[in-house]
Amino acid sequence: MMKPIVALLSMLFATPALGRPAPHLAEASFAALAQPLPNPYDEHADATADVDAALATAKAAHKLLLIDLGGNWCGDCRVLAGTMALADLAPWIAAHYQVVTVDVGRFSKNMEIATRFGARPPKGVPAVLIIEPKTQKLRNAGHTEALADARHMSPQALADWLAQWTR
Repeated sequence: MMKPIVALLSMLFATPALGRPAPHLAEASFAALAQPLPNPYDEHADATADVDAALATAKAAHKLLLIDLGGNWCGDCRVLAGTMALADLAPWIAAHYQVVTVDVGRFSKNMEIATRFGARPPKGVPAVLIIEPKTQKLRNAGHTEALADARHMSPQALADWLAQWTR
């Protein structure tokens, strides 16, 4: 009798809480994204200073911090950036997240950003860290590399993935 209840509770706590729904996107495929896709990562930025500033801004604005770890060489990273820039999605993201991009080179720099928030250094990118700014707790533990195959999703699936972590 207890096993079904334990199993149900395990499933409830193993999945992320339902967040605020993402907007419905008009774009059904990535072919509709603006071309060329953006190069969102500044290879010369001070990643620690950028993350610290974004964390402070997120805390003051009562938003989640979204840290996007990746590289301009990565097609999936550029698809994520192009999707997040869509007219239907960008205002929703701005309302819920403070976004900061961090260049990880070819997995050769800024890897300490992930470990700072309790995640392992990424083996795939984009790696997305969703941080609760007041506690600096990683909300999407175990799911940070879920978008590393973003090109095989749809724009709506990416938006829905981002939505699931919101309050």
